[in-house]
Amino acid sequence: MSKYKSSLDTFRALFKSIRKGESLKPVIYLYGEESFLIDMIQEEIEKLVPDEMKDFNFDLLYGAETTSEKAVGIARSYPMMADRRVVIIREFQKLDNADRGTILDFLEYFKSPNPSTLLCLIDEKFPDKRRDPGKYLNSKEAGNHTGIYEFNRIHENNLPDWIIDWTRHSHRMVIDPAAAHLLAQLVGADLKVLSTEIEKLCTFVDTSQEIGTDHVKKITESYREYNVVELKEAVISRDLNRSLKIAEQILQQSNNNTAEVIKTVGFFYTVFSNIWQICRLRERGLSKQEVQTQLGVKNAYAFNHQYRESSNFTLAELPQIFEALLDADSAAKGFSTLDTSSIFLLLIKRITG
Repeated sequence: MSKYKSSLDTFRALFKSIRKGESLKPVIYLYGEESFLIDMIQEEIEKLVPDEMKDFNFDLLYGAETTSEKAVGIARSYPMMADRRVVIIREFQKLDNADRGTILDFLEYFKSPNPSTLLCLIDEKFPDKRRDPGKYLNSKEAGNHTGIYEFNRIHENNLPDWIIDWTRHSHRMVIDPAAAHLLAQLVGADLKVLSTEIEKLCTFVDTSQEIGTDHVKKITESYREYNVVELKEAVISRDLNRSLKIAEQILQQSNNNTAEVIKTVGFFYTVFSNIWQICRLRERGLSKQEVQTQLGVKNAYAFNHQYRESSNFTLAELPQIFEALLDADSAAKGFSTLDTSSIFLLLIKRITG
């Protein structure tokens, strides 16, 4: 299994190895929910075969469209006028089909892979480890010639780090930690959307400049006169009048108030889940540094920001806040006679206390 601690660590290490031309194991299994990172690794693997050689030495197959016999046969064949053949099978486990074979047909190949073929298997999940071929792939013996890399969803707390890294390595530009934090909150955890927004930022901002929060606000499509981040800051500071003003503005600017309320409830649930974890650990007597270690938040700016936010709430208050969020979510989805505006404003009042 991959020895790296997180999806980001796994991506950085594997991406660097491929770019540097380091020797890769003949079988690679990529899996997990973070498809953007997997797709980026796939693109790098495809580049291992020059364009002029792809017709003879590169195959991209899909588990739902091929047979296990055909796929194994291609992997066993030798490259033509080249040192290496690359075979990529996406949706690998969809090969389990009565008419097209089974992934168990790969077991013998996994035990003795073709050294001149790089076989890259991609799926959302790892095969069942209780039975072959998953059992074998997970064994120490398979580790001699198989690389297994898991890409789980990147936690919201680590998104600013990813934004900073992606901006630096992909665009050779620098983004301020506060701007990275704001971008993560405005856009969310979809790395594909985030990468698009980063590309727009890097095109918009002069290469000699550091990307700041003003740049993020100007270029992000979701930015408006008031946004959910500014609403959060007002709510966290317990400023009821400003919170209600911003909430009303957001509804006035929205094309769909119901969707706006549901989306905002989800956003606040994430915010207060982080606050709850910090309050819980702090009440146990952990120091600030110990809390950061426990939560695994590497980005200092993001953690310090959350820690400051948590200081405005006590652990005893949070159950009532989560109850308010649940009530607002149910009401917005039709389980109430209140109009959407009233649901939203009542939620703000209940949170700010």
